[in-house]
Amino acid sequence: MSSIISIFDTTLRDGTQGEGISLSADDKLKIAQKLDALGVHYIEGGNPGSNGKDIEFFQRVKALKLGAKLTAFGSTRRKNSIAEQDASLLRIVESGVPAATLVGKAWDFHVHTALQTTLEENLAMIYDSFAFLKMKGMEAMYDAEHFFDGYKHNPEYALAALRKAAEAGADWLVLCDTNGGTLPGEIREIVGRIRAELDTPIGIHTHNDCELAVANTLAAVEAGARQVQGTINGYGERCGNANLCSIIPNLQLKMNYICLPEEQLRTLTTTARYVSEIANVHMPVGQAYVGNAAFAHKGGIHVSAIMKDAKTYEHVQPELVGNKQRILVSELAGQSNIISKAAELGLDINNNNEKTKEIMNRIKELEHQGYQFEGADASMELLLREAFGEFTSVFQVESFKIHVERNHAGMISEAIVKLNVDGQQVHTAAEGNGPVNALDNALRKSLVQFFPEIDSIHLSDYKVRVIDEKDATAAKVRVLVESTGLDNSWSTVGVSGNVIEASWEALIDSFRYALMNMVKLEVSGNEKPERIGLSNH
Repeated sequence: MSSIISIFDTTLRDGTQGEGISLSADDKLKIAQKLDALGVHYIEGGNPGSNGKDIEFFQRVKALKLGAKLTAFGSTRRKNSIAEQDASLLRIVESGVPAATLVGKAWDFHVHTALQTTLEENLAMIYDSFAFLKMKGMEAMYDAEHFFDGYKHNPEYALAALRKAAEAGADWLVLCDTNGGTLPGEIREIVGRIRAELDTPIGIHTHNDCELAVANTLAAVEAGARQVQGTINGYGERCGNANLCSIIPNLQLKMNYICLPEEQLRTLTTTARYVSEIANVHMPVGQAYVGNAAFAHKGGIHVSAIMKDAKTYEHVQPELVGNKQRILVSELAGQSNIISKAAELGLDINNNNEKTKEIMNRIKELEHQGYQFEGADASMELLLREAFGEFTSVFQVESFKIHVERNHAGMISEAIVKLNVDGQQVHTAAEGNGPVNALDNALRKSLVQFFPEIDSIHLSDYKVRVIDEKDATAAKVRVLVESTGLDNSWSTVGVSGNVIEASWEALIDSFRYALMNMVKLEVSGNEKPERIGLSNH
């Protein structure tokens, strides 16, 4: 029978210590619900009483009735004090959570340098703190801080710290690679030794300073650890914590451990992307398992093979983690890429179709000019549908004009746009905090009177890349725009020697794509036929 691994998520505590991540109490509540739906066993919510956001979170989270064990974080009692009077421990108990994690020193160097106390007093701090929590009926976990560095420097003392926590009744002894500098072989050997010495269940908490947090976690599990601590997308201090989005599928799909129910594992990708959105941190496109490119194929030989059998270039089925296979179309593409992409869109195409060669040549020509479609699936879909006569834009651009001035209020941009919408000319103007924003506002203002759904769409990311740097200010630029709305997101591309024109082209494609994919369109009061739903790009 496969062993069960307990998943301990610390995104809301350790994850928020990452640079650029700041979660409100509302954000933390939303993420807690998403983590609970994923099926993790523990959700570490933060340190009750340490700041206003965490106080509010612990007050409000009770109403959510989570299935996971909500866990509070704190540290062992202060030196030369009494656990029953320690403010941090009292706040943990008062928060009403069923479980708590206490961090305590396991490295003698830290005891002398950071705590500036004796080795004996540190052991007493550990024992008293866990005895107090157990007296209050709580599940208690000892995060043995800097355990691996401590063990390598003074194994007898590091082990003594674990024994004190176990004697006081700690339910889990979590070995922490706090500095993230330990190697997988060392982790495996040390965890194996601890398992041989102690009966209390072992957990593992690693950091990613050597890009080894996931590997170290897997090594610890192989050596007998049965609780895994980490964060969604690997958020955390410095280089981050162990990434649960990689650890969970590796353990479950590769190593035959049980972490989550299969159906909940299928929500891993949506969970990772949801947390990324709430944290306002862009996910790396190549992130393992859950990244947008994790199962994306570009080379013609690769695509030709996966059309025969996906196992030729996919190590697991993407659907097992809620992701999906993507075929990228670029100047490196062969006919197989075009055929696969067209088939995905429901277009009638075959290997000998002259249209396929024509489209492939057109794509290669555009990429030679600087376009890049692998990051702009929506623009690619428009290109293919236009080529097969399956898309006609419901509006045409007649002209646009940008006016930029500086006055007492600062820089002001105004855009004037002329469109033809279903035979009706529309002339609008709008201001913005820059030329692109002004164009976006003017275009939206022109279209929303015909298509009210446009109001729910917003530009969520905007990137500019210089293609030929040697041409200096005359160089061509490529603009990638990511838009969000209608419960989805999509990317479009524009290229020009003028950044405004490139941005306009990407914006136009974004709105055309959205309108093409709305379930129903109403233009001038006339009901239009149903359209296909938004593809998940």
